Amino acid sequence: MKRNKLYIQMFSIHGLVRSENMELGRDADTGGQVKYVIELADSLSWRNEIEQVDLFTRLISDKTVSEDYANPIEPVNEKFRIIRIQCGGRKYIRKELLWPHLDEYIDKTIKHIKREKRIPDIVHGHYPDAGYVAMHLAGIFGIPFVFTGHSLGRVKRKKLLDDGMDETAINKRYKIDYRIQIEEQVLGDAELVITSTRQEIEQQYGMYQGKEYPTFSVIPPSLDIEKFYPFYHDLLPEIERTESAMYAQASVLRELNRFFMHPDKPLILALCRPDKRKNISGLIQAYGEDLELQAMANLGVFAGIRKDITDKEDNERDVLTTMLLLMDKYDLYGKMAIPKKHDIENEVPELYRISADKKGVFVNAALTEPFGITLLEAAATGLPIVATNDGGPKDIIENCRNGILVDSTNPKAVASAIKDIIADPDKWEQFSKNGIMNVRKHYTWDSHAEKYSKEITALSKKIRSPELEVAVPTDPIGRRLAKLNYFIITDIDNTLTGGDNHKLPDLLDLLRIHRQHIGFGVATGRTIDSAVEHLKEYDIPIPDVMITSVGAEIYYGNDLHYGQGWETHIAKNWDRERIKQLLADFDFLEYQEEATQRKFKISYFMDHSKDRLAQIHHHLLKNNCKYTLIYSHEKFLDILPQRASKGKAIRYLSYKWETPLGNFLVCGDSGNDEEMLRGEPLAVVVGNYSKELESLRGRRNILFAENSYAGGILEAIDRYKFLERAAR
Repeated sequence: MKRNKLYIQMFSIHGLVRSENMELGRDADTGGQVKYVIELADSLSWRNEIEQVDLFTRLISDKTVSEDYANPIEPVNEKFRIIRIQCGGRKYIRKELLWPHLDEYIDKTIKHIKREKRIPDIVHGHYPDAGYVAMHLAGIFGIPFVFTGHSLGRVKRKKLLDDGMDETAINKRYKIDYRIQIEEQVLGDAELVITSTRQEIEQQYGMYQGKEYPTFSVIPPSLDIEKFYPFYHDLLPEIERTESAMYAQASVLRELNRFFMHPDKPLILALCRPDKRKNISGLIQAYGEDLELQAMANLGVFAGIRKDITDKEDNERDVLTTMLLLMDKYDLYGKMAIPKKHDIENEVPELYRISADKKGVFVNAALTEPFGITLLEAAATGLPIVATNDGGPKDIIENCRNGILVDSTNPKAVASAIKDIIADPDKWEQFSKNGIMNVRKHYTWDSHAEKYSKEITALSKKIRSPELEVAVPTDPIGRRLAKLNYFIITDIDNTLTGGDNHKLPDLLDLLRIHRQHIGFGVATGRTIDSAVEHLKEYDIPIPDVMITSVGAEIYYGNDLHYGQGWETHIAKNWDRERIKQLLADFDFLEYQEEATQRKFKISYFMDHSKDRLAQIHHHLLKNNCKYTLIYSHEKFLDILPQRASKGKAIRYLSYKWETPLGNFLVCGDSGNDEEMLRGEPLAVVVGNYSKELESLRGRRNILFAENSYAGGILEAIDRYKFLERAAR
């Protein structure tokens, strides 16, 4: 029965992600994005049209972080789970180091999908790393791909260059060029891009060539108004307030009061990560250079969570050190608080309410601000805001009318705006009231989830409608492969085709009739173009899987979806040019024409000689090369990465698609098939085989067929009762 409700898979891979006690501000990777994806997924899960929401992140088992992040599945409610997939080891690493491991993440996610027998209706990637993962899953399964950038590489590179950072250093630290390359690919494939503001579309995505391809939808982030309730609710009797809220308030007040000589003054509050772009130093300068403002109010800066500044990364350490130096420079002791930690879940809402109760102001002095979720939190509690005249704050002020926009690079303008609000009780009251009322009008999770749900429901209907053209793959091979548990993989030349092959039509009819239970693949020495052309000559349909170039490449389905995960897997320790150079002086090797050469395959002609093979092995091993050497038909020599071959490719398919090796039937005729014929799979050597395979005779699970070519494959299918096995 067809499902009408939607199953959504969201991806937010980096940082520390859990549903409760989020460690926001712990580092540069655990910020507002974590909070946003948790709250979005939770809000969607309560809607009737949504069947299930799974948020995929990275599994981390590391003594330096909570053991919560090693839990593979965290149920949040009946329709919302956090799924953790391990990649790149188990240690916690920053997001820039995750790029080489994302194909591993994709493969393991496919395993999870097949294991659960449940393909999502929508995949949504948050940030380019998760965008890369969602993009590939969408292509494999033929489902819509939604993307939210949160921040963009071109914008970040421009800002870092403007700040004086060297381009080489930027690339070394942030892998920025590769990130931008991925972002361009993601924009080219995404059906829908969700942004927080119109400015984000025009000025940030506008820097990308791929901006023309996706549909953009502005859906501003929202917040939990039950948590960020107005400050005056604290005047309610204690019986109507939770013990945890009262404890959090007392804890925050105790922490602030130990810094201030006059704790009853209005509080200027800043809450952000210790990042140079947040311009904390600009705010402290504005306060430090205005004695009138110092007389009017105290300053509290909550810049992330820290134990020891010396343990922080360079950017954060520099910011925190500068804060201390400016505090000393302007002699702000007794007037400025810089607490070392705060409880995100309970104390942050109290921070806003305490500042509002003291008739203070919240300040976001960032140099650039894509959105500014803290501005909404402050507004919801009734705390007026002063914010940078850039990006999201412009939309928030326009909707909420609860504060003043300023040039954050001008300390005098920042100080003047703060004084303007604190010194005018009527203005303060109006801004406070406007923030409370308008946040509830424009920025609740109910309204956000409703608009999001409408967008993805419409997108899903388009995908399901054959009359409408949409930019998704026409061949959702992943849906098919996820259902299959049996495969026939055969060599092409002289196995599937060749000679008087009158049994080929019978084999193709059998594969077509039993297509529901059995997948079909080829494993060949031919390149992908040559293999496709040859199959067409024999009217053989494009297989489900094509292992080409002796195992150097894998392709899926009619669209020949390239197996990027396989490439990433085999690329380790592969140095093509060095191997070519080392073999250049061997006069018995003839380099084959360029059309046969591949990124992960070097091909030669070589007359048969066991001594010559030994020479090559010795020379390459002596020079610490990692490789696989395949010799066939007494004349073809192929050199591949150590992890590559037809047999290893089949084992990779078994792992990726969770299909037992014993459920594969592999078919071959020559030396370049030998390795894939060994081991767990059922195997057949067709009757017209090369004598190179004689050594396999008598091995378990290897049938030497009496019939040749396709007839030998049919003989093996019958002998192994393969159809009966697959139909069980």
